[in-house]
Amino acid sequence: MRLHNLSNVKGAVHRRKRVGCGEGGGHGKTSGRGGKGQTARSGGGIRIGFEGGQMPLFRKLPRRGFNNKNFKTFYETVNVGELAKLDKSVKEVNRETLAAAGLVRMNKNPLKVLGEGELTAKLKITADKFSGSAKEKIEKAGGEAIVPEVAVEVAREASE
Repeated sequence: MRLHNLSNVKGAVHRRKRVGCGEGGGHGKTSGRGGKGQTARSGGGIRIGFEGGQMPLFRKLPRRGFNNKNFKTFYETVNVGELAKLDKSVKEVNRETLAAAGLVRMNKNPLKVLGEGELTAKLKITADKFSGSAKEKIEKAGGEAIVPEVAVEVAREASE
């Protein structure tokens, strides 16, 4: 048996229902949509959870429990491989240097260096956080990974 020999089982394929073509077809006049109103219109219908204007159940119930989403820390990230693309004259790397190179934005988010890619240049890098592999690669290249005291204090307070 080959693909061109396959055929559907009898009764598997149905003709398209033709609505609105007169009462004789069984789906005339309102075309199976009932009377007038929101559900009868094209594009009409009510969203899930809508209770006709009554205060919906999900809004009546109190919110309980803790959600860490409100306290999540978003980091500006840069990979070690991207640091290798910096100008050869650069020996000290910080947020300002990276922002000037267009690798990160100057905002309030802390800076984290990640370990993807390779680094050959000896760089002195200042960031709020380093991944284990990034720190290893920086030190292997003869560089230095520096976490400022302010970042250490903030991390210590958050853990307490």
